[in-house]
Amino acid sequence: MSFKPERAHLRKPKRGVIAERVVPQSVSGRYRRLKWTALIVCLAVYYILPFLRWTRGEGQPDQAVLFDFDRGRLYFFFIEIWPQEVYYLTGLLVLATLVLIWLNAVAGRVWCGYFCPQTVWTDLFLLVERWIEGDRRERLKKQGAPLNARRVMEIGLKHAIWIAIAMGTGGAFVLYFADAPTLLYELVTGEASVLSYAWVGILTSTTYTLAGFAREQVCTWMCPWPRLQGAIWDPEALTVNYRDYRGEPRGSVKKTAELRAKGEPAGDCVDCMQCVTVCPIGIDIREGPNFACINCGLCVDACDSVMTKLDRPRGLIDYESWTNIQRGHRKEEPKRRIIRPKTVGLGLSIIALAGVMGVSLSLRGDDKLTVIHDRNPVAVTLSDGRTRNGYTVRLYNKSGEMRSFEIDMTGLPKATLEVVEDDAVVQVEPDATREIRVLVSAKADGRHPVVFTATDTKTGNSIIAEDMFMSNDGGR
Repeated sequence: MSFKPERAHLRKPKRGVIAERVVPQSVSGRYRRLKWTALIVCLAVYYILPFLRWTRGEGQPDQAVLFDFDRGRLYFFFIEIWPQEVYYLTGLLVLATLVLIWLNAVAGRVWCGYFCPQTVWTDLFLLVERWIEGDRRERLKKQGAPLNARRVMEIGLKHAIWIAIAMGTGGAFVLYFADAPTLLYELVTGEASVLSYAWVGILTSTTYTLAGFAREQVCTWMCPWPRLQGAIWDPEALTVNYRDYRGEPRGSVKKTAELRAKGEPAGDCVDCMQCVTVCPIGIDIREGPNFACINCGLCVDACDSVMTKLDRPRGLIDYESWTNIQRGHRKEEPKRRIIRPKTVGLGLSIIALAGVMGVSLSLRGDDKLTVIHDRNPVAVTLSDGRTRNGYTVRLYNKSGEMRSFEIDMTGLPKATLEVVEDDAVVQVEPDATREIRVLVSAKADGRHPVVFTATDTKTGNSIIAEDMFMSNDGGR
């Protein structure tokens, strides 16, 4: 099928083709080496990170990265996130989204092609499959062949290794939620909790299914990211594209030589289909931009190797912007515009958000005060004519030692403050929170802003929280 420029848009893959099992062929080249490097780095980070140590002080966990449900904490090296600081996680998700959109504006779905967990584990499973069953041609022959003892052994060994990798994936994941060396020992010896084994089983089954069987179906139909490509696709992004103005019309080496000898047009593409057979998604990039393309560059390696053997220029398929493909049709010089308003704006947004989060984390203290006004009743009228408001005061002690706080309130003249069922000095355990009831009484009408202050009796440092004092009339 020849390339038709009028059909060049961000097309969806054909369902009939994608529904068939894709059996990609191995390929070598610079992008394949880059993918192997990304795979090794990603797997190393995933499996090693839970075992890294970080000293936080006496009584604190020393695991560098830990989701501690018992304490209600998220530890990431020197950062400690409390449940009340979930907005940092929200900010992190927004930041990750901005980075993905920025990457898409620069190089399309390059995240999907190199760093996505589905891609990494699929590549690992394919490596095992090729090692046991052979490359594409051998695997295709074996798919329809009758079973024999050797074939049964191959299938059994492949699935056994796949399950072992999947179990390692699930086992490594649960290590992020408890002390890794201890939990690993418990998992191996059968002493771990039922919940731990349940999560290992769930992640084992999902990894085994998605990387072993679903593969390209996940990247094409299950993942929401390709669905957004139609809305955020950027013609200036460096995505994998076919230079049809150079490759068309296609033909064999012999036919091309004959046409060129006659002075007739002939393209560089020999229609060898190598770009299709190596594609892990099973698409033909020569048909134009496709939202299923994960920008892995394996078709670039395949095409470059063919062009090199035929002594023709490399780059028939390459990382190129669609705008430059159109310029090629007009015989204009290509222009690379990685730095443009869109990428600069997204980049500045990423830097600004990261900067705000970084400054906020660096300036936050190891204590905090929050005040919640009673809802029902909002105010109570006392026998002496005064109005009383009730508040729930919560003190956070994020340090590793016991702390004492004196509670005070300002902003309302001649008001009295009473700490219910507690002394004037409130004790808060290390790395803990404490709630106390506070009653404020005053002769006042309407609404009045008040400021609660908690002063550390040892250091003299104060933390504040604002709220309102309301009369019965003002609370309506």
